Amino acid sequence: MVFLKLIGIALIAYLLGSFPTGYLLARARGIDIFRYGSGNIGATNVWRTLGPAFGLLALAGDVGKGAVAVYLGSRAGEWPAVVAGACALAGHSWSVFLRFRGGKMIATALGVFIMLTPGAACGSLLIWAFVFALSRYVSLASIIAAGSLPLLIAAFGYSWPYILFGAVAAGVAIYRHRSNIRRLLTGTEHRFR
Repeated sequence: MVFLKLIGIALIAYLLGSFPTGYLLARARGIDIFRYGSGNIGATNVWRTLGPAFGLLALAGDVGKGAVAVYLGSRAGEWPAVVAGACALAGHSWSVFLRFRGGKMIATALGVFIMLTPGAACGSLLIWAFVFALSRYVSLASIIAAGSLPLLIAAFGYSWPYILFGAVAAGVAIYRHRSNIRRLLTGTEHRFR
């Protein structure tokens, strides 16, 4: 019974994560976001393509779906909350509604970790803001913030499942930024104006 409940939580969290906020916002304006800018469904590309109002809506939707997934999982306990967070991130990155394409996890991860490890998530967000303010590169800020997350989770004294989850999520998020890393290294990455 407990196993079936966990499977149900995982499925609901994956479907929540799969909800393609940015893609649907762009589609509502007759735009296939995959064909514009970076080709990503995340808030940054939506902002660049459709403007700040749509970018902020995409950001809120992506953060919100991660937070809601963890909240639902947390009602069944600590491990279900972690599983729900992982499934929401997987859904965002490999959405069943987009033929298993998706975003780079940063905004959804913020929602997930605000619910699981709020102190570490806020610290990581501050690092993101600092790096972005200095560089104007969203990708660089996201990569550094993701890398800082498991260290902050440990520093705030959260237990090892959270540290491990933070490390895996950070690794996947950084891996999904590999094209950005190549552009940063060659000096061709776009600064946010």
